Amino acid sequence: MDYTEGLHDLGRGCHAWLQPDGSWGWSNSGLVTGSGQSLMVDTLFDLAGARRMLDAISPVTDTHPVATVVNTHSDGDHYFGNELVAGEGVEIIASEAAAELMNQEAVDALAGVKRLDSPTGEFAREIFGPFEFEGITSTGPTRTFSGETSVDVGGREVALIQVGPAHTPGDTLVHVPDAGILYSGDILFIGGTPIAWAGPISRWIGACDRILDMDVTTIVPGHGPVTDKTGVHRVREYLTWVEAEARKRFADGLDVDDAIASIDLGDYAALPEYGRLAQNVINVYQELDPAMARPDRLTVLGRIAALEGFGEKQGEQD
Repeated sequence: MDYTEGLHDLGRGCHAWLQPDGSWGWSNSGLVTGSGQSLMVDTLFDLAGARRMLDAISPVTDTHPVATVVNTHSDGDHYFGNELVAGEGVEIIASEAAAELMNQEAVDALAGVKRLDSPTGEFAREIFGPFEFEGITSTGPTRTFSGETSVDVGGREVALIQVGPAHTPGDTLVHVPDAGILYSGDILFIGGTPIAWAGPISRWIGACDRILDMDVTTIVPGHGPVTDKTGVHRVREYLTWVEAEARKRFADGLDVDDAIASIDLGDYAALPEYGRLAQNVINVYQELDPAMARPDRLTVLGRIAALEGFGEKQGEQD
């Protein structure tokens, strides 16, 4: 399947809305149709992007109106468009753990970081430049769950499986059993570097194992092109590798900064967003030392920018 922007028919009444190149903020969405209605998986990062998607998928939703939205997790690039589909007759579902983080503060924080007069602010403007966060009203779920539940979509079952905490506290898989299709949210970054905001990474590896055990042939990741279980194995291999490298350095007594600096990414250096290694190592250290101070996302963003040489690149341009 071509990795191009737009709606892709996966067969059996399932679709993917893809957004190349899958880097920061360029997330995917999904649409599952049943008899006279549909279920949408995630609603993108800003109102302009969500409107563009909603307009483009109208040939499907005109006959199969969206009755259910499932947000796979709490990151803004998967739910900030909710307000455009919310309303009477539309149920928005997320895990309880995700719902706790879906608030106006999350919107305002992203809008604020783009205004910072600092290297971190410059990095935020670089990666989030195409997106407009001003004017977004955080719109959370009308129904929450924990563990597993199912949704009837015009006579067909869609299973929701909470596998977080992993990437975030409340990650959810959306499985369409009769089609062999899975919408994974950010449990899968295909062609990019995963980032463990919540972890532990061991749980994320377990989530990959859960997918590998499922009867699915087509998988829509949170970011990147549509994949199959080959893509799951690649994500699992990265997570296993980074956990082992971090654990080894923790056992050797290195502090977290020295651990990050000492890891040779090898082939993984070719992955976009390779600087996310910083947060992944921090995450492993936090699991091994629960007393360790937990930097906020803004601080981590600065460390990722530094690891990718962003300040140096800016200096060269200046």
